[in-house]
Amino acid sequence: MKQKLIVISLGGSLIFPSEGIDWKFLKKFKELVLGLLKNNYRLIIVSGGGTVARKYQEAVMKIGILDNEDRDWIGIHSTRLNAHLLRTIFRKYAHPRINKNPHERFDFREKILIGSGWRPGFSTDLDAVLLAKEYGAKTVINLSNIDYVYTKDPRKFKDAKKIKEIAWPDFRKIVGDRWDPGLNAPFDPVASKIAQESKMEVVILNGKKLKNFENFLAGKKFHGTTIR
Repeated sequence: MKQKLIVISLGGSLIFPSEGIDWKFLKKFKELVLGLLKNNYRLIIVSGGGTVARKYQEAVMKIGILDNEDRDWIGIHSTRLNAHLLRTIFRKYAHPRINKNPHERFDFREKILIGSGWRPGFSTDLDAVLLAKEYGAKTVINLSNIDYVYTKDPRKFKDAKKIKEIAWPDFRKIVGDRWDPGLNAPFDPVASKIAQESKMEVVILNGKKLKNFENFLAGKKFHGTTIR
């Protein structure tokens, strides 16, 4: 039976929310992943930075000036710390090296490859898309802390409407074309451009609701936004 490859962009807010490392989520996530491995899946999991990145960035800004490149590097190293945490959790199943460069192809024969941030100007969403392109995956699953993409920020606008399905041109009108290390967008604009060009599908799900993630994989009804 042919193995099924999944690429997951795992939001740092799930790994390291404001209250600290969410080990309870990570324990449940591990159980889900091990179940997928038993069902002939292989996974590439790219880790985000989460609150640990923002805490370091905020500390520097209180002391002095933080330019965009340094801000990005702090975020990148935060993703690498979280990636090592994931690789340790999946040690028995994961490739021993963290992929820090999505253009570097690993001949990984293990069931899991963990990825992290690469260099300034690149988000982990973009790293996930580039790895999907490199390994021939047509779907990237973005696990974050939101249920849907909205037409506008629902925290600021009462008339914001949730989006279940959207075409790339329409989605890119919402997020724009530029990446910024402090950008709060449902999916990176540059990653969106490459995903569109590669005819890739991105599915945005709330990672806290892992049963919903399982429903998506099983082809059942799920809550989330599909961009294609």
